[in-house]
Amino acid sequence: MKTGDDMEGHIVITGATGLIGSELARQLIAEGENVVVLSRSPESASTKVPGAAAYAAWNYSQAEGEWANYIDGAKAVVHLAGKPLLEGRWSEEHKVESYNSRVVGTRNIVKAMQKASRKPEVFISASAIGYYGAFDNCTDTGDLDEKAPEGGDFLAKICVDWENAASEAPKDTRTVILRTGIVLSTKGGMLQQMLTPFNLFLGGPVGSGNQCISWLHIDDEIAIIRQALDTPFYKGPVNLVAPRPVSMKEFAQDLGAVLFRPSLLPVPKFALQLLMGEGAEYATKGQKVIPGMLNSHGYRFIHPSLREALKDLVEKKR
Repeated sequence: MKTGDDMEGHIVITGATGLIGSELARQLIAEGENVVVLSRSPESASTKVPGAAAYAAWNYSQAEGEWANYIDGAKAVVHLAGKPLLEGRWSEEHKVESYNSRVVGTRNIVKAMQKASRKPEVFISASAIGYYGAFDNCTDTGDLDEKAPEGGDFLAKICVDWENAASEAPKDTRTVILRTGIVLSTKGGMLQQMLTPFNLFLGGPVGSGNQCISWLHIDDEIAIIRQALDTPFYKGPVNLVAPRPVSMKEFAQDLGAVLFRPSLLPVPKFALQLLMGEGAEYATKGQKVIPGMLNSHGYRFIHPSLREALKDLVEKKR
């Protein structure tokens, strides 16, 4: 296994065992890139993401360690790590961990970049469309592009502080902020959670059904990140969402049509509150976000239509 001293021009990835990071790492490794995986458990990561040039232990709360050696000389750092926000019941501990795993972790990655003698050419840092706040209905706002103002709730604060931490990256490092929407895959996230009740003929919209779902197929998520690695016009915040957001009711109807199942049984908010506590407030709200930067630069979406995207994912079990 290579070390930081004998490797240069590599790509460092945090969060490489997650839904997005694992697919990104797999594609880059398959094409011969030297990928370095930073993970809390390098042994587990080597099983989940085989073939990387190196695996290093990373603790988001520590500003130094073996992992920092790999930042020096890296071609790019792709920072995707963060505790899942809407899995499980919220507690104060969960909220602190959700915040720190993103904000403190990003600060420490940036500190390592600042100290590096050979600074990364590109820094791609995750964020989310929660930056804009959370709304009950698709009609609560106009279309939210990258110039829209920040929100004022807890998730917005995480995103704002997360992005501010990333913006401290070295001036000569091109920094891209990924404001990602709801990434669709049968292997994780919202779609995976909705498949079981739908397959049991118990599916329907979550909450009122009026909230906006700004979604993106996993193929487009990865394609955009890969384009951002090599394309100079990617800089600053980028909304990673498909061209047309939909209401939760529309989403449930399209999923039902693809699965040949009804979408008649909504999941009431009080049921989510029992499971998630305060997190239910965000699981039943959304944002009407458009890909302003991607549209302006002519990005061609692989899956611009929700129903076609769902059909592709379900049939291919992606």
